[in-house]
Amino acid sequence: MQVFQTLIIVGVIFVVIVITNAIRILREYERGVVFRLGRLIAVKGPGLILLWPFIDKMVKVSLRTVVMDVPPQDIITQDNVSLKVNAVVYFRVMQPQKAIVDVENYLFATSQLSQTTLRSVLGQSELDDLLSQREKINQKLQQIIDSHTEPWGIKVSTVEVKQIDLPQEMQRAMAKQAEAERERRSKVIAAEGEFQASQRLADAARILSDQPSALTLRYLQTLREIATENNSTTIFPVPIDLLKPFLNVDVKKKA
Repeated sequence: MQVFQTLIIVGVIFVVIVITNAIRILREYERGVVFRLGRLIAVKGPGLILLWPFIDKMVKVSLRTVVMDVPPQDIITQDNVSLKVNAVVYFRVMQPQKAIVDVENYLFATSQLSQTTLRSVLGQSELDDLLSQREKINQKLQQIIDSHTEPWGIKVSTVEVKQIDLPQEMQRAMAKQAEAERERRSKVIAAEGEFQASQRLADAARILSDQPSALTLRYLQTLREIATENNSTTIFPVPIDLLKPFLNVDVKKKA
């Protein structure tokens, strides 16, 4: 009797183990790459799936977008400037069977590929291009990394250069350059203003020379502006026409 009970208990335990190994539940964003006796047979999921116990082996793969931080890399640009640059890579698994079968560790492989590509691409760029054409460089990085990960069933959607660490001496040099550029622009703007003002003054002088009465009106306008202020001195403008005979007399005497 005891032997029979022992066999029942062993049988129950065996059934529990079999059921535990046969039933798997995968989430909506997960897929299971199933191997039967070492051979790839299918990609299953999501939901409830059944496996042959001790025969089938399943590897879970997440289909969510992975955000991978690329560690800072020492880079020498084309114009011989030493930098430390890090980036971030966004990618997701599109074909789980390739991500498991065609590469040993797709996360590690993508990380190493991103690091080497970052050093290679930025090493072919100059510092000014790296600072001003960030979007173009990001697109180039994305295209290169995506072309290499496509055989693994991985789609790289975005690559962003996150931070660029410049040496202190380079930061000081760039600050001096920016200051000199701002000073140059201010001088150019001031010179342009002087040039436009001189043109306007020349135009005004020509108008006043053609219309002498306009100068008298200008005198009257100046008098009104002075009168609005609390000044003790009052200036009366004298028409130029009254002074012309005296000016002509002086000129004849000198002749």
